[in-house]
Amino acid sequence: MFNRLRSSFLIIGTLLLTSCTTYPRFVNFPFDPSGRSLNSLRSELNPQITPKFIVFASDRNGSQDVYLYDLRNRTLINLPGLNALNEIASDPSVSEDGRYIVFATSVQGKSTIYLYDRSTQQRRNLSNPIQGDVRNPTISANGELIAFEVGTNGQWDIFICDRQGQPK
Repeated sequence: MFNRLRSSFLIIGTLLLTSCTTYPRFVNFPFDPSGRSLNSLRSELNPQITPKFIVFASDRNGSQDVYLYDLRNRTLINLPGLNALNEIASDPSVSEDGRYIVFATSVQGKSTIYLYDRSTQQRRNLSNPIQGDVRNPTISANGELIAFEVGTNGQWDIFICDRQGQPK
């Protein structure tokens, strides 16, 4: 009985995976020239995937930073000006074209949401005027809108803004 049930699940799972044209798909992460894999022991378990990119946080270089992986070229993309040594980065999200990355940081218990523009190599603080904790940012596919959670007085609310941080 157990073997028949297991075989049925295997057949159904195989059919589901082979009938999908784009998702889900398995990506075998390569190793960099020094032999390190893309992830680390303390990596986030929730990378965000678009058709062209995977964005994730990892401590592969000794501090928790944001990384962008190009699925077509199978390489990490350099992100100058995004990561800072004194910050712990988490929960990154990327626009579909890969230009904009939104992510959370923490410095001495203070959380902040940043938007990074790969074209200008600049980052903008989107949570500066907000009083309270912030977490779990996400960006729309076209990069126009950003949403994240804001916690004040024990209550979590959703804040939606544009790339300049203006509420929507």
